[in-house]
Amino acid sequence: MMIKKGTNNLSDCDFNSGEIIMIDKPLNWTSFDVVSKIRNAVGVKKAGHAGTLDPMATGLLIICTGKKTKEILFFQDLKKTYTGSILLGKKSKSMDLETELIGDEDITSIKNEDIYNVREKFVGDILQVPPMYSAIKFKGKSLYNMARKGKAIELKPREVSVFKFEILEINKPYVNFEITCSKGTYIRSIANDFGEELGCGGVLGGLRRTAIGNYSVNDALSIDDFVSLSKMMKAQKEKEVSEGVH
Repeated sequence: MMIKKGTNNLSDCDFNSGEIIMIDKPLNWTSFDVVSKIRNAVGVKKAGHAGTLDPMATGLLIICTGKKTKEILFFQDLKKTYTGSILLGKKSKSMDLETELIGDEDITSIKNEDIYNVREKFVGDILQVPPMYSAIKFKGKSLYNMARKGKAIELKPREVSVFKFEILEINKPYVNFEITCSKGTYIRSIANDFGEELGCGGVLGGLRRTAIGNYSVNDALSIDDFVSLSKMMKAQKEKEVSEGVH
């Protein structure tokens, strides 16, 4: 069963056997925060998400529980679609707004035509270096935690695929975009590299995952909605027990 917007009853769900849940991750939550909340809400031990979203990003997170965790790889392999913005003229260690912004480059000479021309360099199969502030493991340790301690590792470029990169609006210093890409693509790296190509620097100003394959964030539940449904489910089961319903 796919649990999503419009679902009004979880009584028929068996989270230990396995269910798939579509959640709209809120800002400043980690992907693990969402998984933990769902575990506690429905009392399931085994649960995982199909693709990390950074705390500064919002949008579609697919959670699998029980035996459905075997399907996580299927969802991870699907194309991802994001909307967001690139803030030009700035840099940061995390390549987004999570860490201190550095620099204040003059971008007045950058024309809209320059932005569209640079965009073309990021469509197709491209090489990118993952950010240090990421969930990637190095010798069993998270790069994110290493970066926070001031440690730096020389990372090798990875090949990823960008199937679509549309400029939705240019309102300098912000460039709003929509990107559809392969798994493992770091949009923060694209924002950083985009700014480098323009010669002014750039960071990710905001990010929202709108789709995973054909699954849309428009069909996702908020955390609050899911918790409310889980409370209703528990109340219904307690009522059935008290009334001797089997």
